[in-house]
Amino acid sequence: MRNRILRFVIYGAVGVVTGLIVAGVVVLAEKVLLEDILHRSLWQQAIAPALGLWLAVLLLRYSDAGHPLSPSTSEEYIRGYHNKSHVLKVIHLPFRLIAGVATVGMGGAAGLEGPAIYAGATTGSAIQRRLSWLFRDKDGQALLVAGAAAGVSAVFQAPATGVLFALESPYKGDLGRRALLPALLSSASSYVTFVLVSGLDDDLPFEVRTDLVRVGFGQRELVGAAIVGALCGLAAMVFSRAIRGAKQVQRTQPWWVLAAAGSVIAAGLVVLSDLLFDAPLSMGPTAEGQVLRWVLNPDETLPMLGMLFAIRLIATSTVIASGGVGGVFIPLAVLGLIIGRIVGGWIDVGVESMAFFPFIGVAAFLAAGYRTPLAAVMFVAESTGAPSFVVPGLIAVAVSQVVVGSSSVSEYQRDTRVGHLERRFQMPITSAMKRDFQTVQPTDSLSDFVWRFAFPRKQLEAVVADNNGEFRGIIKVSDVGDMEQDLWSTTACSEVMIAGLTPARLSWTVREVSARMEEADVDIYPVVDTAGRVVGVVTDQSIVNVVELLDETQGG
Repeated sequence: MRNRILRFVIYGAVGVVTGLIVAGVVVLAEKVLLEDILHRSLWQQAIAPALGLWLAVLLLRYSDAGHPLSPSTSEEYIRGYHNKSHVLKVIHLPFRLIAGVATVGMGGAAGLEGPAIYAGATTGSAIQRRLSWLFRDKDGQALLVAGAAAGVSAVFQAPATGVLFALESPYKGDLGRRALLPALLSSASSYVTFVLVSGLDDDLPFEVRTDLVRVGFGQRELVGAAIVGALCGLAAMVFSRAIRGAKQVQRTQPWWVLAAAGSVIAAGLVVLSDLLFDAPLSMGPTAEGQVLRWVLNPDETLPMLGMLFAIRLIATSTVIASGGVGGVFIPLAVLGLIIGRIVGGWIDVGVESMAFFPFIGVAAFLAAGYRTPLAAVMFVAESTGAPSFVVPGLIAVAVSQVVVGSSSVSEYQRDTRVGHLERRFQMPITSAMKRDFQTVQPTDSLSDFVWRFAFPRKQLEAVVADNNGEFRGIIKVSDVGDMEQDLWSTTACSEVMIAGLTPARLSWTVREVSARMEEADVDIYPVVDTAGRVVGVVTDQSIVNVVELLDETQGG
């Protein structure tokens, strides 16, 4: 009980530390740097993202004694979740955080949620390593998740979103429950800490006023939500491929060439967006809310909205390809906002509902890009305070998940979780194989099998092999019992045995042999070598025994 209470205290402490770190990052990037840059002249705005990229790239390249750090942040959390050998080192944390501040604070089209998630996950992982006597492996993973949840909670001031995102993001189609309570504790404590330090902001991270979204929904809105979901799913496929392609470019091309090219493109996008929209809408997560205000303007045309979508997609891809540090959560939300507004303008729902479809688009695009449907809906509902978004949001998210397929912005997400029992079925067949066994020969009579083999050994099934040890089939007492006993002495086992089965190989897993046993309806199965000779057998009881043994030795 004492250790249990201590662990809960530590979960909360992870949230407090993460909240303090994120508060500092947000204030420095958004309040000090970005806010100042967005009020400067056009030429200063144009060169700012370039300077931020160069600073981030150089910092990561020369920070670790000649071993360049990757610009990944939230991906480090997902990678560390699946790979215990991938350690999130505290020594790398300040470099990636400063690089994130430089990238986003100087106008890069990325989000601070990436550095925030990385900060929380690194904090949780570091505490687990130093207190290994208190945390078992499964608790260590929970601490990692708790830290990531704390990061999202602080940066978005959305504690429920933090919990769901941290639980959903490691997998495309699954949700972990073991880390739920630690994530709740860390997320709540991080949120409280952030608010105490930075104050409570009633707006969305991209400055949405709740009075814009107090709308109801009817049949037209529900149909529109499905359309938004379909378009967001298609667009998210494009965005995911662009981001993963940008990451590949970043890893394979000379860093200085990418930094130079990225600087030119970023500067050009600032100038272009200022000419088109009279505001630098390509900069920062949302150009301090200017993107939102422009998108929700009912006078803006659909072609111009499409141009903004393209500019934002290119701007974010440029940041990633050039080696800048930042997340894609907010860029995804912005693109979804634009698609939702396009659908709203096409359906012509009226000015009073103009904000409805954009925020449905936020949920749908987030869900399709990161494959986090519950977190996406919760983010919109929690941030806007408008419960009317939940039902149409769920519809849009469901459709977007179907359309997007297996695409994701993350390289390290897995499709589904390998569960408690599933992990055990992935064991090699040798872990459940019995090498002490006897076989029945094809020429043996049924009487010999029943009276000299089966009954004395209390074994109702047997593997049939010839004199050379080559597998021939499986014989069952139940099949022999279907024949008249008078025929047992004159009938060979070869006439009754189950033939035509493919024996298991030493390279198989327990799952593979279990599937063959179920298909053949047998409780015993042969394992052969490369020459086809039987070297062992697997039984249903041997599988049960090894699973129970692992449960005892590994604590379930």
